Amino acid sequence: MPVVGISRSARGYCMLSIFETMKAYSLDDGLTEEALVTKLRTRRCHHLFLHASLRHNASGTCRWGEFGEGGLLWGECSGRNFEWFEGDTLSELLSRVKDVYGLDDEVSFRNVNVPSKNRPRPLHLGTATQIGALPTEGIPCLLKVLLPSTCSGLPSLYVRDLLLNPPAYDIALKIQETCKLMSTVTCSIPEFTCVSSAKLVKLLEQREANYIEFCRIKNVVDEVLHMHRHVELVEILKLLMEPTWVATGLKIDFETFVNECHWASDTIGEMISIDDNESHQNVSKCANVPNEFFYDMESSWRGRVKGIHIEEEITQVEKSAEALSLAVAEDFHPIISRIKATTAALGGPKGEIAYAREHESVWFKGKRFTPSIWAGTAGEEQIKQLKPALDSKGKRVGEEWFTTPKVEVALVRYHEASENAKARVLELLRELSIKLQTKINVLVFASMLLVIAKALFAHACEGRRRKWVFPTLVGFNTDEGAKALDGAGRMKLTGLSPYWFDVVSGTAVHNTVDMQSLFLLTGPNGGGKSSLLRSICAAALLGISGLMVPAESACIPHFDSIMLHMKSYDSPVDGKSSFQVEMSEIRSIVSQATSRSLVLIDEICRGTETAKGTCIAGSVVECLDTSGCLGIVSTHLHGIFSLPLTAKNITYKAMGAENVEGQTKPTWKLTDGVCRESLAFETAKREGVPESLIQRAEALYLSVYAKDASSEVVKPNKIVTPSNNDQQICKPVSSERSLEKDLAKAIIKICGKKMIEPEALECLSIGARELPPPSTVGSSCVYVMRRPDKKLYIGQTDDLEGRIRAHRAKEGLQGSSFLYLMVKGKSMACQLETLLINQLHEQGYSLANLADGKHRNFGTSSSLSTPDVVSIS
Repeated sequence: MPVVGISRSARGYCMLSIFETMKAYSLDDGLTEEALVTKLRTRRCHHLFLHASLRHNASGTCRWGEFGEGGLLWGECSGRNFEWFEGDTLSELLSRVKDVYGLDDEVSFRNVNVPSKNRPRPLHLGTATQIGALPTEGIPCLLKVLLPSTCSGLPSLYVRDLLLNPPAYDIALKIQETCKLMSTVTCSIPEFTCVSSAKLVKLLEQREANYIEFCRIKNVVDEVLHMHRHVELVEILKLLMEPTWVATGLKIDFETFVNECHWASDTIGEMISIDDNESHQNVSKCANVPNEFFYDMESSWRGRVKGIHIEEEITQVEKSAEALSLAVAEDFHPIISRIKATTAALGGPKGEIAYAREHESVWFKGKRFTPSIWAGTAGEEQIKQLKPALDSKGKRVGEEWFTTPKVEVALVRYHEASENAKARVLELLRELSIKLQTKINVLVFASMLLVIAKALFAHACEGRRRKWVFPTLVGFNTDEGAKALDGAGRMKLTGLSPYWFDVVSGTAVHNTVDMQSLFLLTGPNGGGKSSLLRSICAAALLGISGLMVPAESACIPHFDSIMLHMKSYDSPVDGKSSFQVEMSEIRSIVSQATSRSLVLIDEICRGTETAKGTCIAGSVVECLDTSGCLGIVSTHLHGIFSLPLTAKNITYKAMGAENVEGQTKPTWKLTDGVCRESLAFETAKREGVPESLIQRAEALYLSVYAKDASSEVVKPNKIVTPSNNDQQICKPVSSERSLEKDLAKAIIKICGKKMIEPEALECLSIGARELPPPSTVGSSCVYVMRRPDKKLYIGQTDDLEGRIRAHRAKEGLQGSSFLYLMVKGKSMACQLETLLINQLHEQGYSLANLADGKHRNFGTSSSLSTPDVVSIS
């Protein structure tokens, strides 16, 4: 979490974020009040500082005597703890940070700002909340439909930040190209280990990284190297370099990045113990001492580093363990043998060698074992040596616990040896932290790259499942005096559906939006105006972010800002009515709208009296028309059509309605023209308003508006028709690889007998720490799981990734690898499943689900009938 400072200049608001753990800072300048509040709401901070420049009030509209022009920002800050500061924003805030964290004056912070030229403006708070980019009650959450439910955490946060701060045109193209490649790869993909960059920096800086964290860091660099080695994934890796630069502020050459990842992987691999089969990693075992004792004492350091680095320490631990075992055998075993030799009824002597976990000791535990008469028999000498066991404070542990001087000496020796080994391991891990700290930028870059890769792979999978498309993204010519690029002033969305509907289910209503100017939209209540505006806003935002959109095809200009205004609520904290809040947002929109903007305003001026509200709405329409922006203004203020507007490029659109059995019902389709019917009475009736109340309302309406009632039918009025031009990981050992190849050949040979085109069959593999590619989404697959116990499990599924996750979630199957075939249709998959179960078993393979081959729902075994010949794609 950063330290945040906010100031104000002639360009707008400025937000300075200082990351103490990363020794870095970033500066967002020229922000609007709404965009600044959005950033504050989505970012937790350790400390908040407000610059004295915020107190200056040039406009004279401020209610807050001590604060700047906007109550929106003050309302956000007043609920937090903050401090005022003066002077130069950067130098003063850096000084404050060094004081807060006790840093020396010589400590330097690097600027991780990425040039923001041609980058769209951050989303306003209202826009972000109304499309669910920020979770809001009652609003469909956009983030939830962009990624599968299994993808959360850091990847989800990356996508959220990408939407709130859309990238520049060239970065958006890189992201889109990356997603396109991801959706077509046929090879398995890494699991993409996600590590927080800030946590990584802090652990290495403070030398607190443990064995698990080093393994995760090695997984990160190994997965980068896995992508670099694979011919299908290396292009994706190259494309991810620039989005990662934007996310981290770190610019690293590709070859340098790969070489440094090799160095980091080798450095960690030389120190950290990866192979669980190394004999020195096993805890000590002695016949006379409980195994739990050695496990508890040694598990904290055993298996952490390679044995070659701690050979001497391991030798000392093993010798001291043997000495402890010998002392226990000499001092306790004769007593136990004596007790066992004693035959007595209930209440006889008892004794055992026991582990006192709380005291980290092995002692004798017994009662009634002292002889009543000392006769010099076996075990008596050892009984005389026993003394009560004491805890670390010198107090007796209990009546039943005993030890001897020899055992205590052996225990002390063993504990010293174990502690020395543990200390040596910690020392080696700290030394490794120091080495890796020299490459901290590379590790931060790699960890962020994998977060982005996981987010985009997950988005490509989910978009493919939902049948979304990649839009054609059109840039604007930024050279002064140059002509606009073809398509830059037009947005066309064909088959657009609301993002919160799943197209696969077939419940969504599709609309085609061909926008070359400002739309003035009318329609009945419940006719879909708000849904259409949300859908267009989401599609445009996804498009300029490089992501897939919910449409059949799309051509989207790279807007410099996307602004959506919907219903407003009053703000008692600011002392503003709902209409005042609306006008504040309208002021922000019209002041920022350019010919490269998308502006969407829903039911403008609903919060004031009709006549003046209509005139304000008309003036806003004229202002937006003059700016040349694309957008939609929806309204129920039909008086706007009678105003002498000077707007020249307005297109009239309506949400359609139809007459069904004498009742007017919405179609939710966008049409040309003007709709003057509101369906207000029908909507009230549908929501349960008493019939008597509605009848009285209808009577009042007819008494006042009788002359206009007859003309209020759902048909086009004066129409301006737009043109109709269409646009459109670790490498397996060689023996394992050989076995995998043999199994793959056997699978293809067996399944090839069932196919007309056996040469089209391809058996693909998924490693132990890999997942299937997005190309398997929605396809029927037959798979063979290679379990760690060497048995095979054969199955079929239409959700290969989900099935693999389900298998690996079971105890003992985490390291399973898979082979799979993509086939045409579930029926063929079932037949091939049965065929493989029976014939692989006949070839000598050990199967875990052999019984499934006899189930009637799994198709017909080839041993029972001749297979039908079926073609697959």
